[in-house]
Amino acid sequence: MKKLGLLPRIILAIGLGIIIGLISPEWLIKILATFNGLFGNFLGFAIPLIIIGFIAPGIGTMGRGAGKLLGVTTGLAYGSTIIAGLIAFFAANTLYPTILRNQSLTSFENPEEALLSGYFQVDMPPIMGVMTALLLAFTLGLGMAALKNNALLHVMNDFRSIVEKLIEKVIIPLLPIHIFGIFSNMTYGGQVGDIMSVFAKVFVMIIALHVLYLVLQYFVAGSVSKRNPFRLLKEMAPAYFTALGTQSSASTIPVTLIHTKKLGARTKTADFSVPLLATIHLSGSTITLVSCAIAVLMLQGQEITFTGILPFIFMLGVTMIAAPGVPGGAVMAALGLLETMLGFDSTMLSLMIALYLAQDSFGTACNVTGDGALTVIADKISGQDDPSEQNAEIAS
Repeated sequence: MKKLGLLPRIILAIGLGIIIGLISPEWLIKILATFNGLFGNFLGFAIPLIIIGFIAPGIGTMGRGAGKLLGVTTGLAYGSTIIAGLIAFFAANTLYPTILRNQSLTSFENPEEALLSGYFQVDMPPIMGVMTALLLAFTLGLGMAALKNNALLHVMNDFRSIVEKLIEKVIIPLLPIHIFGIFSNMTYGGQVGDIMSVFAKVFVMIIALHVLYLVLQYFVAGSVSKRNPFRLLKEMAPAYFTALGTQSSASTIPVTLIHTKKLGARTKTADFSVPLLATIHLSGSTITLVSCAIAVLMLQGQEITFTGILPFIFMLGVTMIAAPGVPGGAVMAALGLLETMLGFDSTMLSLMIALYLAQDSFGTACNVTGDGALTVIADKISGQDDPSEQNAEIAS
């Protein structure tokens, strides 16, 4: 099963869940619902740990950097992520009322009315609330950036490694079973037709937005570097397809680095910016998360407003800093925001995870390919005050 990779396992889980939901007796669905309840509670327990483990060392490490290039690269990454989220919101707000018309799910506030509940539950209260975890992560991160002593930073880096192992070895392997149970239950309750229809329509829109956003990024990069944007985009194609296969920005860094240098960026800029952008630039993932979140909210019949989504997009750009290289890291980092800022319950979070993971590799590929464009832009901005170095680079 491990050899299949995460995406095939997710697809298999959805397919088997639909089949089982059509033919299984109630007692089997209730067993699956029991597992889902336990897993959902454990996920709730893990969310504050994930927030602290990702954000605190991410901010602490970034704060240790110095120089104009760090500020420029970080600013471009955050700006790109926010713009991607806004584009996704306006596209979803424009298209969803048409493509998702007459599609909704029964509210799951009362499980007995739509989904079967499990035989029993085990409470797993989190160590702290999500907002408390966010505030603590920001406080620790900014504090570590200000301190000269690296002791706490080393501890937090080790804590992040523990959280990454928790996601990689426990949560991600169990997710297909969780999604299998969710879809079995929804099929048994007669809701799966709406879900699969939404999956297909949302998937097509997200991929189209990825392509359009990459064209926009490379149009800007081509303008500042005075090169053909489509040739630049073609040069980054190997990085795109490598990311499709690995589902990890970190694993794709060597390929991204080679082809970013071929775009014309200075070697020292590429060597610095590409590894940094692999952890903080998540435009493709943001397009996916915002699009999927709005789809789930619409399925629930909830109102979506710009003022309600905008703070979520702003926080998303920060919360996903240093999201782990494991597949699905971005959506794991965003679960706390979905719960506190958009009011997602456990079932909505499960739908969100399934929607996101079904196209995680495409979001990662968009992130990685966009890193090349941002590196070219950062190179031009940071190099404007160093004409002698630019001349030497051109001469070489």
